Amino acid sequence: MATRGRKPTPTALKELEGNPGKRKLNDKEPKPNKKAPSCPKWLEEEAKKEWKRLAKKMEAMGILTEVDMAAFAGYCQAYARWKEAEEFITQHGTIVKTPSGYWQQVPQVSIAQTYLKVMNRFAEQFGLTPASRSRIVADSTSNAGYDEMEDILGGGS
Repeated sequence: MATRGRKPTPTALKELEGNPGKRKLNDKEPKPNKKAPSCPKWLEEEAKKEWKRLAKKMEAMGILTEVDMAAFAGYCQAYARWKEAEEFITQHGTIVKTPSGYWQQVPQVSIAQTYLKVMNRFAEQFGLTPASRSRIVADSTSNAGYDEMEDILGGGS
Protein backbone atom coordinates (compact mmCIF):
# COMPACT_ATOMS: atom_id res chain seq x y z
CA MET A 1 0.00 0.00 0.00
CA ALA A 2 1.39 3.41 -0.94
CA THR A 3 1.78 6.05 1.72
CA ARG A 4 0.82 9.65 1.23
CA GLY A 5 2.69 12.80 2.06
CA ARG A 6 6.37 13.59 2.00
CA LYS A 7 8.88 10.81 1.62
CA PRO A 8 10.69 10.20 4.90
CA THR A 9 14.14 11.62 5.46
CA PRO A 10 16.71 9.03 6.54
CA THR A 11 17.53 9.28 10.26
CA ALA A 12 21.25 9.71 9.47
CA LEU A 13 20.44 12.90 7.52
CA LYS A 14 18.04 14.10 10.23
CA GLU A 15 20.83 13.69 12.79
CA LEU A 16 23.29 15.61 10.60
CA GLU A 17 20.65 18.33 10.12
CA GLY A 18 20.23 18.63 13.90
CA ASN A 19 16.70 17.13 13.76
CA PRO A 20 15.06 20.40 12.61
CA GLY A 21 11.50 19.06 13.12
CA LYS A 22 12.34 18.11 16.72
CA ARG A 23 10.26 14.96 16.25
CA LYS A 24 11.32 11.75 17.93
CA LEU A 25 13.88 9.99 15.78
CA ASN A 26 13.27 6.39 14.76
CA ASP A 27 15.50 4.45 17.15
CA LYS A 28 14.43 1.17 15.54
CA GLU A 29 15.62 2.12 12.05
CA PRO A 30 18.16 -0.37 10.71
CA LYS A 31 21.69 0.99 11.07
CA PRO A 32 23.99 -0.60 8.52
CA ASN A 33 27.73 -0.14 8.93
CA LYS A 34 28.90 3.27 7.77
CA LYS A 35 31.26 1.72 5.27
CA ALA A 36 31.31 2.42 1.55
CA PRO A 37 30.33 -0.59 -0.53
CA SER A 38 32.71 -1.87 -3.19
CA CYS A 39 32.38 -0.25 -6.58
CA PRO A 40 30.50 -2.58 -8.95
CA LYS A 41 32.60 -3.85 -11.84
CA TRP A 42 29.72 -3.36 -14.30
CA LEU A 43 29.60 0.44 -13.96
CA GLU A 44 30.71 2.51 -16.93
CA GLU A 45 34.24 3.94 -16.60
CA GLU A 46 33.00 7.48 -15.97
CA ALA A 47 30.61 6.16 -13.29
CA LYS A 48 33.53 4.37 -11.60
CA LYS A 49 35.47 7.64 -11.55
CA GLU A 50 32.53 9.39 -9.88
CA TRP A 51 32.27 6.51 -7.37
CA LYS A 52 35.95 6.87 -6.49
CA ARG A 53 35.63 10.66 -6.25
CA LEU A 54 32.76 10.58 -3.73
CA ALA A 55 32.60 7.24 -1.90
CA LYS A 56 35.26 7.84 0.78
CA LYS A 57 34.04 11.41 1.42
CA MET A 58 30.47 10.18 1.86
CA GLU A 59 31.63 7.32 4.07
CA ALA A 60 33.50 9.81 6.27
CA MET A 61 30.31 11.90 6.60
CA GLY A 62 28.39 8.75 7.58
CA ILE A 63 25.90 8.97 4.70
CA LEU A 64 27.12 6.04 2.59
CA THR A 65 26.72 2.60 4.09
CA GLU A 66 27.47 -0.92 3.00
CA VAL A 67 23.86 -1.48 1.86
CA ASP A 68 23.64 1.63 -0.35
CA MET A 69 25.40 0.08 -3.35
CA ALA A 70 22.42 0.08 -5.71
CA ALA A 71 21.32 3.64 -4.94
CA PHE A 72 24.85 5.04 -5.16
CA ALA A 73 25.52 3.03 -8.33
CA GLY A 74 22.34 4.53 -9.79
CA TYR A 75 23.61 8.01 -9.00
CA CYS A 76 27.05 7.30 -10.52
CA GLN A 77 25.62 5.68 -13.65
CA ALA A 78 23.20 8.58 -14.17
CA TYR A 79 26.14 10.97 -13.74
CA ALA A 80 28.16 9.11 -16.39
CA ARG A 81 25.30 9.11 -18.89
CA TRP A 82 24.48 12.77 -18.21
CA LYS A 83 28.12 13.69 -18.77
CA GLU A 84 28.26 11.68 -22.01
CA ALA A 85 25.18 13.49 -23.37
CA GLU A 86 26.55 16.89 -22.33
CA GLU A 87 29.89 16.17 -24.02
CA PHE A 88 28.03 15.24 -27.23
CA ILE A 89 26.09 18.51 -27.07
CA THR A 90 29.29 20.49 -26.52
CA GLN A 91 30.90 18.86 -29.52
CA HIS A 92 27.93 18.77 -31.93
CA GLY A 93 25.45 21.40 -30.74
CA THR A 94 21.82 21.09 -29.71
CA ILE A 95 20.10 21.18 -33.10
CA VAL A 96 20.68 19.57 -36.50
CA LYS A 97 19.17 20.08 -39.92
CA THR A 98 17.20 17.05 -41.08
CA PRO A 99 17.48 15.72 -44.66
CA SER A 100 14.11 17.37 -45.38
CA GLY A 101 15.51 20.76 -44.32
CA TYR A 102 13.87 21.13 -40.92
CA TRP A 103 15.79 21.95 -37.76
CA GLN A 104 15.47 19.38 -35.01
CA GLN A 105 16.78 19.08 -31.47
CA VAL A 106 19.31 16.28 -31.02
CA PRO A 107 18.14 13.45 -28.69
CA GLN A 108 21.07 14.09 -26.35
CA VAL A 109 19.34 17.24 -25.06
CA SER A 110 16.43 15.28 -23.58
CA ILE A 111 18.78 12.46 -22.55
CA ALA A 112 20.93 14.94 -20.60
CA GLN A 113 17.84 16.48 -18.97
CA THR A 114 16.49 13.07 -17.98
CA TYR A 115 19.73 11.87 -16.43
CA LEU A 116 20.25 15.19 -14.64
CA LYS A 117 16.84 14.74 -12.98
CA VAL A 118 17.64 11.14 -12.01
CA MET A 119 21.07 12.14 -10.73
CA ASN A 120 19.60 14.97 -8.64
CA ARG A 121 16.98 12.68 -7.07
CA PHE A 122 19.70 10.30 -5.93
CA ALA A 123 21.93 13.21 -4.85
CA GLU A 124 19.17 14.63 -2.64
CA GLN A 125 18.76 11.23 -0.95
CA PHE A 126 22.44 11.30 0.00
CA GLY A 127 22.56 14.99 0.97
CA LEU A 128 24.75 15.89 -2.03
CA THR A 129 22.90 18.95 -3.32
CA PRO A 130 23.47 22.48 -1.97
CA ALA A 131 19.89 22.63 -0.65
CA SER A 132 19.99 19.25 1.07
CA ARG A 133 23.51 19.92 2.37
CA SER A 134 22.50 23.32 3.78
CA ARG A 135 20.25 21.51 6.25
CA ILE A 136 23.13 19.42 7.58
CA VAL A 137 24.96 20.49 10.72
CA ALA A 138 28.38 18.88 10.66
CA ASP A 139 30.03 17.90 13.92
CA SER A 140 33.19 19.96 13.79
CA THR A 141 36.01 19.27 16.21
CA SER A 142 38.01 22.21 14.85
CA ASN A 143 35.97 24.55 17.06
CA ALA A 144 36.30 22.42 20.19
CA GLY A 145 36.68 24.70 23.16
CA TYR A 146 35.78 27.76 21.10
CA ASP A 147 33.62 30.25 22.94
CA GLU A 148 32.00 32.74 20.56
CA MET A 149 31.09 35.15 23.38
CA GLU A 150 34.67 35.09 24.68
CA ASP A 151 35.88 35.94 21.19
CA ILE A 152 33.36 38.82 20.88
CA LEU A 153 34.47 40.25 24.21
CA GLY A 154 38.07 40.14 23.13
CA GLY A 155 39.28 37.39 25.43
CA GLY A 156 39.65 34.72 22.74
CA SER A 157 42.92 34.03 21.00
